[in-house]
Amino acid sequence: MRYSTVIFDFGGVVTSSPFEAFNRLEAERGLPHDLVRKVNSTNPDSNAWAKFERAEVGADDFDALFAAEAAALGHDLRGADVLTCLSGDVRPRVVAAMDSLKASGFRLGCITNNVPTGEGPGMSRTLGKAAEVADAMTRFEHIIESSKAGVRKPDPRIYQMMCELLGVEPAACIYLDDLGINCKPAFALGMHAIKVTGEAQALADLGRATGLNF
Repeated sequence: MRYSTVIFDFGGVVTSSPFEAFNRLEAERGLPHDLVRKVNSTNPDSNAWAKFERAEVGADDFDALFAAEAAALGHDLRGADVLTCLSGDVRPRVVAAMDSLKASGFRLGCITNNVPTGEGPGMSRTLGKAAEVADAMTRFEHIIESSKAGVRKPDPRIYQMMCELLGVEPAACIYLDDLGINCKPAFALGMHAIKVTGEAQALADLGRATGLNF
């Protein structure tokens, strides 16, 4: 077997994508479609979102900094409003696939960009979905959260940290993420990267890479 390890992003892979919720917020407020994505892709290494995911600022500072960045683009949107959209629904088929992987001898890890207030892999804890999230996360041998590690994707160091924790080489790993920018460093390190655009597609691609039927 070529691969021994599967590393998952959490939001947008194990759970539904927060970008869907962002788009609903934008529509409700009469804001441009993908405004949140645009704000977050402007100065991506030093903007409010990046600082929050590295735990360099707190929730109040993020709220104000994000609002200033949105205002610079001509729109009124607070960071606190965006944070309410972060909770996704756990995808049962993905969790079942993780169980199949473990039963077949694969090792599982999770690398997630999250923020210090609990959003990210634990983002549902304050939104009534704690049990589902906690249960899904028990499948992982190791979890790296950006807000605790002080480094965030797409910094290559966070992928290397996971490989060191698991004691595996990148070439032995499959990596799944819903953002292409986060897949590129994994691929460059030698991982088999899968960009997730939906649940069915992710499971089909993962099945082809592992030889398992999900």
